[in-house]
Amino acid sequence: MRKKALLFVAVVFFLAGMSPGLPAQAEDALTVKAREFLAALEKGDFKLAARDFDETMLKVSGPDKLEALWTKQLPAQLGGLKKQAAARREQFQGYEIVLITCEFEKATLDTRVVFDKAGKIAGFGFVPTAPPAKYEPPSYADPAKFVESDVVVGSGEWQLPGTLTMPKGAGPFPGLVLVHGSGPNDRNESLGPNRPFQDLAWGLATRGIAVLRYDKRSKVHGAKILADPKLEATMTVKDETIDDALAAAALLQKTAKVDGSRVCILGHSLGGFLMPRIALAAASQNIAGFISMAGLTRPLDDTILRQMDYLYGLAGGSVSEDDKKKLQDIKDAVAKVKALTDADASSTIKLLGAMPAYWLDLRGYDPPGMAKTVAKPMLFLQGGRDYQVTTEDFENWKAVMSSRKDVEFHLYPKLNHLFYEGEGVLTPLEYVQKHGSVALYVIEDIAAWILER
Repeated sequence: MRKKALLFVAVVFFLAGMSPGLPAQAEDALTVKAREFLAALEKGDFKLAARDFDETMLKVSGPDKLEALWTKQLPAQLGGLKKQAAARREQFQGYEIVLITCEFEKATLDTRVVFDKAGKIAGFGFVPTAPPAKYEPPSYADPAKFVESDVVVGSGEWQLPGTLTMPKGAGPFPGLVLVHGSGPNDRNESLGPNRPFQDLAWGLATRGIAVLRYDKRSKVHGAKILADPKLEATMTVKDETIDDALAAAALLQKTAKVDGSRVCILGHSLGGFLMPRIALAAASQNIAGFISMAGLTRPLDDTILRQMDYLYGLAGGSVSEDDKKKLQDIKDAVAKVKALTDADASSTIKLLGAMPAYWLDLRGYDPPGMAKTVAKPMLFLQGGRDYQVTTEDFENWKAVMSSRKDVEFHLYPKLNHLFYEGEGVLTPLEYVQKHGSVALYVIEDIAAWILER
């Protein structure tokens, strides 16, 4: 696989998290329109393809940009489009979404076409192909030992749908809230055929722990945020992640059959990075402990650049001029992030996919340093094959926290960013093409730690 294809899938991975949706029963009008859009791209008629764009799409992705994407960027990354396959529909905050599985020469991805109420195309992109409609539980999960129910996390305009996985029996049971990584993740943190949060929920509930997981705010309310320039310009990790984690913990603490004094919070990836901030924000909630899975310790902007360096290096050999330019663009964006001042807080110019206010909110954030001030038990878990959050981050946590008796560390040499086992050099395709489950020993380590609280 060429490095460009790997890079493209990495970007998809960062932005992944859409739910699988339901198969369409027939080719409805919007599905036909989405297929016609793709057909126009294939024919090279980019004016026709953009005919149904809304005003925003015409500005940011008009015919010229469509042509550059379809004739230069995508062929280099994915090869040519071989065929359109099955289509399905989703609804999302008043928008209608058509997802069409597209088989390219180098990978299979879902093309996501978003329609507004007027039938105009309001969004277009690629996501990993949907997970199987039927979840394949790992052998360590026993559905006979728990029941699941729908819940609503939060109140008012930011309510989020979620799932409570409750062990059978009288209780009271300890509880755990799961907090997502980057991107508009669903409650299962679905990626390709994998559902790591469902693995955790079912595996831990089998062992007597109630688990609450929920769809992320950027998934449920993403369209609303993007439609309101003020909301998007002022959004920070507090809005994106922290507030909802606290609301989920409060809900679980007051749930029947749950011991409210034994509720813990687990954050994965971005959630692990933010765990110290979540812990301090939850100071009044009497949370029993905090778990960081693949929690980053270094600046997020530097990490994006480091990941791209890794991916460009996978193929070995020389780097093309085009690749050098793209990598330089990322370096330039990182430099702009670091040059931001408070005067830029209201700017609407995106850098590395986020507004200046988002980056300014993270300025100076030192996760290990803040974790040191958290007077609660903590557990840090890290996969040895993870290139997104590496063992260097794990060692950074240990350097600050290892002297505390109420803090534990577990490093798993064979595990990737999802805590799935693998061998050899890790590439993004491992996440979207290979089905796996969170390793049993990770489930057992988490369960043992929580049950001790």
